[in-house]
Amino acid sequence: MNLSFWEHKTWLSNIDFAIIGSGIVGLNCAMELRRKHPKSKIVVFERGMLPSGASTKNAGFACFGSISEILEDLKNHSEEDVVQLVKNRNEGLNLLRSTLGDKQLDYQEYGGYELFINEDAELFEICKSKIGYVNELLKPVFNAPVFSEKENHFGFKNIQTKLIYSAFEGQIDTGKMMLGLIKKASEENILILNSSEITSIADKGESVLLQLNSSEEISAKKVFIATNGFAKQFLDEDVKPARAQVLVTKPIENLQIKGTFHLDKGYYYFRNIENRILFGGGRNLDFKTEETTEIQLTELVQNKLEQLLKTVILPNQSFEIEHRWSGIMGMGNQKKPIVKSVSKNIFCGVRLGGMGVAIGSTIGKQLANLYD
Repeated sequence: MNLSFWEHKTWLSNIDFAIIGSGIVGLNCAMELRRKHPKSKIVVFERGMLPSGASTKNAGFACFGSISEILEDLKNHSEEDVVQLVKNRNEGLNLLRSTLGDKQLDYQEYGGYELFINEDAELFEICKSKIGYVNELLKPVFNAPVFSEKENHFGFKNIQTKLIYSAFEGQIDTGKMMLGLIKKASEENILILNSSEITSIADKGESVLLQLNSSEEISAKKVFIATNGFAKQFLDEDVKPARAQVLVTKPIENLQIKGTFHLDKGYYYFRNIENRILFGGGRNLDFKTEETTEIQLTELVQNKLEQLLKTVILPNQSFEIEHRWSGIMGMGNQKKPIVKSVSKNIFCGVRLGGMGVAIGSTIGKQLANLYD
């Protein structure tokens, strides 16, 4: 890397805590470590120009799960586990809001809606019949009914007659969120190094040896892995990358869609941002192909997103696509995140299950607290 004496001394020597990943988890971990260890040297290493996983690429949903997602989770988890998952997401969102403030996040609580295409009539009937049951289940979390039926006054076509609504769902500006976290971390004298990929780590007992950009060797007393969907590089854990593809239209006049919207058990999601439709999802079309860390797009998913825009979401309006991108989430067989000690000096907080906005703050805090 051909670093100068000054560069090495200032940024890369005598590191107390090295954090891999500058997303929501990594920066919250760094800030909690600073609170507990005010005089320590904390360095965050980020492989991309910006956080390169999902933190700057997510759709900005401040959500805890649609009714069909919750019912799906109940097939594989106990009632107690599902309630705890929702509680954790709600508490995580509250922590994020208290950390940065609603103004910085541009937090808006317009509510969330789930819509069901005509082919999902059976799923709609099941979800509708379970509203009372799920509301009772989640009563300890929200102290009020969560889900109810609403009329389709948005002009959606080819869907079931009613939508299922939750007043407790909100939305944020993902860019402003990360800008706020980076600013807050910098004010706490936390060093953030971008375009700095840690390519290998080895716990040597007294310290951890790290290889930076496949060339420079540095060391740190403790290392915290917060790379979520990219964690397989360092960890032998049940966490797989899951690519999410997104598109955004050009501005649309008189766009009446307001709120956050879910389709097909949460595999599709859309919202209005600045009178444009942001629409993402579709990894269920080809799970294997989307199980990748390649930040690319596929025709299969992008064509499906456009088709649903034309036939369901914007059936009576012309639109043009302005942006397309993808981000990498971390998934596993269980919805519970992995927050654990990997070795004496290495710790990890990964597998956020597509709920990074909701739980990233608390996972970062828990990760930092693994070290006393």
